[in-house]
Amino acid sequence: MENKKTILVPWDFTRVAESALHHAVRVSKIMNNTITLLHITKKQKENAEAELKMNAFCDDFAKKHTVRPNMIAKEGSIFSTINEVAEEMDANLVIMGTHGIKGMQKLTGSWALKVIVGSKIPFVVVQEDPITEDTKEHFKDIVFPVDFKMENKEKLQWINYLAKYYNSKIHMIVPKISDEGLSRRVSNNLLFAKKILSEKQIEYSVTISDTSNFADATIKFAQKINADLILVMTTKDIGLKDYMLGAAEQQIIANNFKIPVMCINPREDLRRITGISG
Repeated sequence: MENKKTILVPWDFTRVAESALHHAVRVSKIMNNTITLLHITKKQKENAEAELKMNAFCDDFAKKHTVRPNMIAKEGSIFSTINEVAEEMDANLVIMGTHGIKGMQKLTGSWALKVIVGSKIPFVVVQEDPITEDTKEHFKDIVFPVDFKMENKEKLQWINYLAKYYNSKIHMIVPKISDEGLSRRVSNNLLFAKKILSEKQIEYSVTISDTSNFADATIKFAQKINADLILVMTTKDIGLKDYMLGAAEQQIIANNFKIPVMCINPREDLRRITGISG
């Protein structure tokens, strides 16, 4: 029997971590994945106590939801260990809870971005429980910001992947840009996306932003159409300045409407993409 892939859920016994678990349950049912909780400790001697606590939680969760997550307690840092374990396990997704930009807990908006950057595995960042109980409706309406960066093409692979499971409609939004060169690059990316989505028979729409603040426009558009997910690409070679001032994706991750956000990191091995695999 083929081994199932797993969805990794960073676990710190908080309410937002439990919200991430509820999302993982819905995704796992339709993608036929297992779920693994990962609790990161400061010292290895804390692992045994954490495992006992996690085991009790998983037993109780299984009684209520008929799904029992696997679990790992490991010494490390949230900024490296989550990605290391996800890659070791060849996880399908990481679904992580965050407290938003104003949160006082560990995984605030900026810290969540630091965890995500560098991962080969996409993250879905959530702030609250799923809105719908219907697993097939979980990622039905997806907002896809199309900008001038060449990495936009990488997002289309995941659009295709999600659409196969959820029959998603893709709502593309493009920025309002006065620069002729950048505007041409946006147009080229949009044309490429429309071509691929049409070939894959994925329903889509196109909306032009009415403001120069593209991150803000994306969030408001997603809220307006009651989107289930926003799909973004993280900034390539993100630096300290981006964390301090707030990269655009950081604003989207911690959006006030608490819409889940899927984050994909640019990958050098996919830079020459010319099409989307089935």
